[in-house]
Amino acid sequence: MRIVAGEAFCAQQLFCEGKAWYIEGDNSEFAEEHLTNMNIYDFWKAVLDQNENEIRKYFQNDAYINWHCTNERFNVDEFIIANCEYPGDWEGSVERVEMLNDLIVTVVNVYPKGRNSSFHVTSFIKTKEDKIVSMDEYWADDGKAPQWRLDKHIGKAIR
Repeated sequence: MRIVAGEAFCAQQLFCEGKAWYIEGDNSEFAEEHLTNMNIYDFWKAVLDQNENEIRKYFQNDAYINWHCTNERFNVDEFIIANCEYPGDWEGSVERVEMLNDLIVTVVNVYPKGRNSSFHVTSFIKTKEDKIVSMDEYWADDGKAPQWRLDKHIGKAIR
């Protein structure tokens, strides 16, 4: 299992050293009770390791998870089944983390250990008392641009 902080290294330091929050500008206001101490990198490690017991620790009992691309809503037990019984061994890297009060937004690259495919998931994670109360996820297959755009010779590779 490999977790890479990437651009979010600074955010990881905030998670590990204290309240996961930063303020930009003079007009930012927030209430202490809306902050979270949940370590998002440890959460993603548990998910990618398909570790049922560890995953469960991050959720409120009545939490729900929406996978919008497939129009599915899961409770915590169902999410754990969908994640932990998914075939194969998985790895990934946390590419981005953004915080806004009790909302954590992550972008994670997920791939099987053989790296024969790759996916990106954007997750909007709402927390209360340092545990997830809801998570809205958008999964996408990584791949090449559609042929019509390739034929037009527009755009270029990001990496």
